[in-house]
Amino acid sequence: MSADVTIEAAADEAKTTQALRVSKITREAQDIASFELVDPAGLELPPFTAGAHLDVRINDDTRRQYSLCNDPQERHRYVIAVLNEPAGRGGSRAMHEQVAVGSVLPVSAPHNRFPLAGREARFHLLLAGGIGVTPMLAMIAELERRASPWHMHYCTRNPARTAFLDRLRPLIAAGKVELHHDDGDPARGLDIARTLAAFEIGAHVYFCGPPGFMHAAKASVSAWPPFNVHYEYFTATDDRTEAVNTPFRVKIKSSGQVFDIPADRSIVAVLRDNGFDIETDCEDGYCGTCITRYLDGEPDHRDTVLGEDERQRYAMICCARAKSPMLVLDL
Repeated sequence: MSADVTIEAAADEAKTTQALRVSKITREAQDIASFELVDPAGLELPPFTAGAHLDVRINDDTRRQYSLCNDPQERHRYVIAVLNEPAGRGGSRAMHEQVAVGSVLPVSAPHNRFPLAGREARFHLLLAGGIGVTPMLAMIAELERRASPWHMHYCTRNPARTAFLDRLRPLIAAGKVELHHDDGDPARGLDIARTLAAFEIGAHVYFCGPPGFMHAAKASVSAWPPFNVHYEYFTATDDRTEAVNTPFRVKIKSSGQVFDIPADRSIVAVLRDNGFDIETDCEDGYCGTCITRYLDGEPDHRDTVLGEDERQRYAMICCARAKSPMLVLDL
């Protein structure tokens, strides 16, 4: 999610898919590998901007989103990096165990919901947590080309888990990148609250990382204007596990149909059972694909995409519930 991109624009992005070949796999750190993707015929790839990601179909059952981490000026390849998470939903494990050099993967055109600010920005402050460094690498390449002032705090558990360290060494030596290792104890790492306590006119902050890191960063930007704060989640937030689901109903504006949504099923699942073709990707509230306008009722928003203004009009129906007895959808 970014202050610069409306969810309406994000929803209109093209979803063209092309088959790309894995030309190189590189171990970047413990449990982290990068994958270089090229056109099998050697053709140029669609352009992308810093902060963009790809939708990658790993197999028939698994599609995941990965940020592009190479220089946006490159047209001959895309590079993504994947953290192998054994306790995850299986996408990262499949990338590490099933994908090899020569594999061909269906890949979407690049989408960007996490772009750099424009000329109005006088300074760019980047906060990367673990694998959240990947979109920052493309940002750094672009900022260096613009000769724009920037600084990055890169937070990891230890040097062995610090991806792209060799690539960053010249920038570390130049004082543009600071490493923070916490050995698993956030109290020993970067003091995020202190780092973000003060806002200077023209400064823009960007952060991406695991849920705890994101929670700490979002809780620390109260002094920053919303337009100057940019962030992107790689997974759904972890606070939904404490939410209690209750049944509710949805009404479809175009037909007047009313459907019961049980506590253990999503709006998307029920609508699909009743013949509605609802496109989704993550089904966890962080990709923005299932955005739907609502006309009446009060949603219980559980996504990480919509801003407060957008939540007055839209809901992500893969994960949203309802605080009101009924939610009327503009379908």
